[in-house]
Amino acid sequence: MSKRFHPKVLFVASEIAPWIKTGGLADVAGALPHALHELGVDVRVLVPAYPALVRALAAAPRVVAEIPPVGALPPARLLRVPAVGPDGTHAPGMLLVDCPALYDRPGNPYLGADGKDWPDNDLRFGQLSRVAALLGTDASPLASSASTPWRPDVIHCNDWQSALAPVYLAQERGPHAASVMTVHNLAYQGLFPMPRAAALALAPESVTIDRAEYYGQISFLKGGLACANAITTVSPTYAREIRGEALGFGLQGLLSRRAAVLHGILNGIDTAYWNPATDPYLARHYDADTVAVGKAANKRALQAELGLPVDEAVPVLGTVGRLVAQKGFDLIVDAAEAILATGAQIVLQGTGDAPIEARLQALAQRYPDRVAVRIAFDERIAHCIEAGSDMFLMPSRFEPCGMNQMYSQRYGTLPIVCRTGGLADSVTDCTPETLADGSATGFVFHPPSAEALAEAAGRAIAHYRSPAAWRTMQRAAMARDFSWTASARRYVEVYRAAMGMP
Repeated sequence: MSKRFHPKVLFVASEIAPWIKTGGLADVAGALPHALHELGVDVRVLVPAYPALVRALAAAPRVVAEIPPVGALPPARLLRVPAVGPDGTHAPGMLLVDCPALYDRPGNPYLGADGKDWPDNDLRFGQLSRVAALLGTDASPLASSASTPWRPDVIHCNDWQSALAPVYLAQERGPHAASVMTVHNLAYQGLFPMPRAAALALAPESVTIDRAEYYGQISFLKGGLACANAITTVSPTYAREIRGEALGFGLQGLLSRRAAVLHGILNGIDTAYWNPATDPYLARHYDADTVAVGKAANKRALQAELGLPVDEAVPVLGTVGRLVAQKGFDLIVDAAEAILATGAQIVLQGTGDAPIEARLQALAQRYPDRVAVRIAFDERIAHCIEAGSDMFLMPSRFEPCGMNQMYSQRYGTLPIVCRTGGLADSVTDCTPETLADGSATGFVFHPPSAEALAEAAGRAIAHYRSPAAWRTMQRAAMARDFSWTASARRYVEVYRAAMGMP
């Protein structure tokens, strides 16, 4: 990055770790702005003022602007949070869209207590997008602030919840910020009835086939993809996959036409938080030099806590995640008999679709001394599974990036993954060649089937029984650099291109 290029960036997200989290987007929103900040980018994060978020912040937010109503979008206030992170360290500034009529609700940011989408999610995230776009224009209440005037050069939007921001910017007649649209998962597109266009203050030209119209509906994501100056996805392979019919979800034509501005950038991970040498949740800390002793101690602790026979010689295959078909948890059930026949144990934590939950619970009841299932999410247990398992199962049918396979390598827990998206980009399959040259870090299979998963797990368990080769792979995995710094540098290049700079 040029020393003279320090863009002002508004990073827009619907959730942010560690405060409001339902998936990987929150982790990205919590980490990437920090990495950009370290590179000299003047970045501020815009999120809704969810009650849980406001309560969790150490310092009270300050009102910096009043946002007038438009269409059916109610008035709102813009709050500024002091630039101090949850651990007390300096951090990028945070702006909150304070609109109690839309955001003053408990629990999940997208779903009501009945597990269904809030019926006004179009307004809730239309408001987030609209405020983001407003901040990128000369009419921004921050641009004319007497104390700290600020207008972003780039508005960086994430997934459908902020994807109308590029559409609103395209409606502007005057100068405005450039926009970057990041797709974390193309399957979720933010579809709403076309009559809602007026409520969202969308101009007629914004809901045409060339912008946000999608088979008679409004597609937030399609609008963002059509109008943004640049598009990114969260891994290079996924950037190629979404231009094909199988994973394009109806938008492959648009993405193919925009291929010149489409970039695949592998997500990073928080290497300070996910660090087996300092992780406060672990029974014993370890690094690449002490991985054998450290993982043995954590395995014993994990087995004891989950009620499995304590035996460090038994290979343990762990996994944590959303129990849905996309993540391949049904494949784990179907392959379990073959995996357990090798003498292995399986440990699993997550919540998701009821039928998959039921099948996993039935598996644990059938093999109480070999399978442990927790239908819940507990951050401590997630870390303990990463540290105490020998292998991590991640048989996703598609995975835009994935993070657990990177966490696992950092913990010396070799991942078993399907060859798709970010899994393909971040795990080097164990073959005779990669084992010989020291680059093997896991086990990759394809197609996404129970048979292929069982074969890969069998390969992994066979190599596990060769301690010298296994330690070599563990050290190679733990040496991988999955920090956000390299990814952040790529994003700065994308910002430069979005702004039309050479």
